[in-house]
Amino acid sequence: MKKVSQLKRVLEAGVFAVTAECGPPKGADPEVVIAKAEMLRGKIDSVNVTDNQTAIVRMSSLAACTLIKKVGLDPVLQMVVRDRNRIAIQSDILGASALGIRNILCLSGDHQIFGNQPQAVGVFDLDSIQLVEVVKTMRDKGKILGGEPLDSAPDLFIGAAANPFADPLEFRVVRLAKKIRAGADFIQTQCIYNLKRFEAWVTMAEDRGLTEKVCILGGVTPLKSAGMVRYMKSKVAGMDIPDEIIKRIEGVSKGKQREEGIRICVETISRLKEMPGIKGVHIMAIEWEESVVEIAQRAGLLPRPDL
Repeated sequence: MKKVSQLKRVLEAGVFAVTAECGPPKGADPEVVIAKAEMLRGKIDSVNVTDNQTAIVRMSSLAACTLIKKVGLDPVLQMVVRDRNRIAIQSDILGASALGIRNILCLSGDHQIFGNQPQAVGVFDLDSIQLVEVVKTMRDKGKILGGEPLDSAPDLFIGAAANPFADPLEFRVVRLAKKIRAGADFIQTQCIYNLKRFEAWVTMAEDRGLTEKVCILGGVTPLKSAGMVRYMKSKVAGMDIPDEIIKRIEGVSKGKQREEGIRICVETISRLKEMPGIKGVHIMAIEWEESVVEIAQRAGLLPRPDL
């Protein structure tokens, strides 16, 4: 039987999906990736593998996905357009499918000026919406850009990102519609702290019929400390953290701030589970993967279905 995306299986079964993230190491040791995968195995449906996140040089997403797959997890290959031209992009799409990777998340990528190689030349031959369209064309039509046919088509469940917290709000829904039109099967959102704003975005998407055309997974990130909150609010683009969240973290002792951050995360997931149009949650706890299992357990997301 042909292996298919576990994430796709879960979503098609109408089960509230759970995905997480795994950041590859700043080195070549495969055991670092394997240890993270072992921690998450059986606790989530699929795991995103970041592609040189924050423009920091790390083990490649494609290599880390292959290691994670061997452990028995369903990897989501993150691919950014920052570092590749269309030749390399299409080549990596074929390679990922050949290795049995069944999910891809199409992203622009953090600008290189913010990473540890600011002198690097950004490629951006395609944008993230065009990348979605390329994967869709290769999968469904068996053709590469320009129309040349492939000997065999890749098999990938296509994802894209959405940030409901950037302005103007109306344009964020227009951009979502463009990604769906390009071929996105699922959407993972920016970290949700401002639930009122997020609900407004979902309502606008629902009014346009978009939530019926794509599976939206709400993004959550557990806050570790008051310092992390202040940094994210002031330094991370597109982040919207209401004052009441900041006050909650600052209002407890340093030793209890992680617990409060997990509590906020669990509360957010509870709201997402009740929200029409939301089909799952994406837990982003980079370098704090052990918190994912606790969050999933406390949010009533375990055990995961065996499909």
